[in-house]
Amino acid sequence: MEQLKEVQGIMQELRLSATAKEIPTLIQQANTDASTYGDFILTVMRYEQQSRAEKARLRRLTWAALPYQRSLDEFDLEVQTALTQKQMNELRSLNWVDQSYNLILLGPTGVGKTFLSIGLCVEAIEKGYSALFITIGDLVKLLKTEAISRQSQVRLRRLYKADLIVLDDLMFMALDKQEANFFFHFINKLYEQTSFVITSNKSPEQWGEVIGDEIITGAFLDRMVQKSQIIELTGESYRVTHRQTIFSD
Repeated sequence: MEQLKEVQGIMQELRLSATAKEIPTLIQQANTDASTYGDFILTVMRYEQQSRAEKARLRRLTWAALPYQRSLDEFDLEVQTALTQKQMNELRSLNWVDQSYNLILLGPTGVGKTFLSIGLCVEAIEKGYSALFITIGDLVKLLKTEAISRQSQVRLRRLYKADLIVLDDLMFMALDKQEANFFFHFINKLYEQTSFVITSNKSPEQWGEVIGDEIITGAFLDRMVQKSQIIELTGESYRVTHRQTIFSD
């Protein structure tokens, strides 16, 4: 018993906290299986490795700040026919993230733009990428308060280090000149470094109406659309099609 406590104490000192808690069970299992010393050490190391990977995944999921969680397995391609199964598979591969490509999802409210973007965000997190979700309104607020808010600084640092950023509801709100400048410098800083998934109910040709500044709009489009895949989602509202009812059949 004393020996076990000493082992656990050393593990905690070495920051092997997850394994320190599990080591009694691992020792018991090794005795039952008559494991060799080498097998036992490998089992211990694998347990700690898996525990750390899971902690990292949960941390990335928390930092993503998703409004809700959805898996791409739940995205109904029979309802949203703008995407084929092959195209969905290509999106799920995330090869485009490795190449810093952008994905622009267009369409009216309710056709699944945010659903799909969240699913891609979750898929990226599960595969070890840093992926974050933010609306255009929240992003502008962070940029405007960066100099005075510690919370804004922390969140922006995470955005600057992200592999994938979901920018939801682009062009949902009009930007004044200062906001447009802040927004452009943010995009420019991450150009060819980070992949974006952008959702919008307006086509790129209409974005200038909201950004206002013609020069900034042109520079933004040049950086965002140059390496991008535009997908126009169509059909009935996804929320209406998949609505829940309080009545049974």
